[in-house]
Amino acid sequence: MLRAFQRLIGIGARVLQLSLELEHAPPRTAQDLKRRLVARGLNDRYSLRLTDNHSVVISFSDAEVRIHRGYLGAPEHVLDAIVEFVQAGSRRSRSDARRELLAYRLPHSEKPRRARRAIRERTHPADERFARELKRHHADLNASKFSAELSDIPIRVSRRMRSRLGHYTWRRPDGGGSEIAIGSRHIRRDGWDEAVHTLLHEMVHQWQDERGLKVDHGREFRAKARSIGIAAKARRGVA
Repeated sequence: MLRAFQRLIGIGARVLQLSLELEHAPPRTAQDLKRRLVARGLNDRYSLRLTDNHSVVISFSDAEVRIHRGYLGAPEHVLDAIVEFVQAGSRRSRSDARRELLAYRLPHSEKPRRARRAIRERTHPADERFARELKRHHADLNASKFSAELSDIPIRVSRRMRSRLGHYTWRRPDGGGSEIAIGSRHIRRDGWDEAVHTLLHEMVHQWQDERGLKVDHGREFRAKARSIGIAAKARRGVA
């Protein structure tokens, strides 16, 4: 009977050890990672999708969280930052979580992309006055339409744009590199009212980017565009 009891204890210890090993094993799939995040406070209503997007490593919508697969092996404090970034109750707490996430170095096992030197068009000297005026409008609109939540970013006037009226360039993973460009032809042809409308359109994309949302013309974009009084269209004709 004693030997039987000892065997039972031995089996129980092995089962407990196996359970602990499984509990602390790094997640391998999106569902594994979701379970780990839900245990740390993430609302279970979110679905979770792994991505290989090196430009936007984490973003979310009302129903889905998109996370770069390099975060599968992230430590607990980084997982806590993911939960805080998605469900933050204030701009400051989301900003603190963003810094924590960007400070985490993705595993070196991933194939690095070859760096490319992108040479951005500079504002033509004759258009500098337009750029200064757009910069002033950006500051005023940020205060009146976005509660001064947006960052102060470069505003460029482009002579290369032919069909597009404006463009927003996403931030790099380190938080820099974003800018708004407005077409010089658009300003000269359509006037300031239309140019400011286009600037507001691109500022909504900036708002999406800085909140960690997907930068597109989907539901969040349309709702925000309507709330600040501009046309919620991806492209618009200007007569």
